[in-house]
Amino acid sequence: MNATGERAVCVYCASSKSSHPEYRAAARRLGEVLAAEGLTVVYGGGSVGSMGALADGALAAGGRVIGVLPRFMSDLEWGHKNLTELQVVEDMRARKHRMLTLSQAAIALPGGSGTLEELLEAITLKRLGLYLNPIVLVNTRDFFAPLLRMLEHAVDEHFMDPRHRLMWQIVQRAEEVPAALRDAPAWSAESRSFAAV
Repeated sequence: MNATGERAVCVYCASSKSSHPEYRAAARRLGEVLAAEGLTVVYGGGSVGSMGALADGALAAGGRVIGVLPRFMSDLEWGHKNLTELQVVEDMRARKHRMLTLSQAAIALPGGSGTLEELLEAITLKRLGLYLNPIVLVNTRDFFAPLLRMLEHAVDEHFMDPRHRLMWQIVQRAEEVPAALRDAPAWSAESRSFAAV
């Protein structure tokens, strides 16, 4: 639970309106699934693309949605107008920090450089024992396959320890996310002992 006593998950996702419709459908379905589980959705606060679909799905299913929006995006009126709560922060760094600290898990949907940066930061923090919660990748249209190959290559080349493969779970469909969150291997600050290979 977070500081307010609610169970919340952070979701990284994209604002693209021109990506394949399956991505937005998967995002909306994830919002519905998380709301049905009683989980508050914490996300980047946007109103379009997978961001908007995620929020709309959760809200339509009666869920709570907290958006975290950098000030410049708020000034551009990029924020979703119907959220349970919209928090405006100073910049992108503050946004990433707030999203993780408000939640007890990180979920990544397909997206561009911003989504990938957020995901890789969460993985890096977990590797260093600074973030101990589950990280789940929703692999719609096999989107994350190249990244997963790259991470495997990093292990093979001894830039990461084989135990680091346990830091994330991969699912294909939104409906699999709750089980992945429940079944994620425990992770502790002891992971620092093998953070440097």
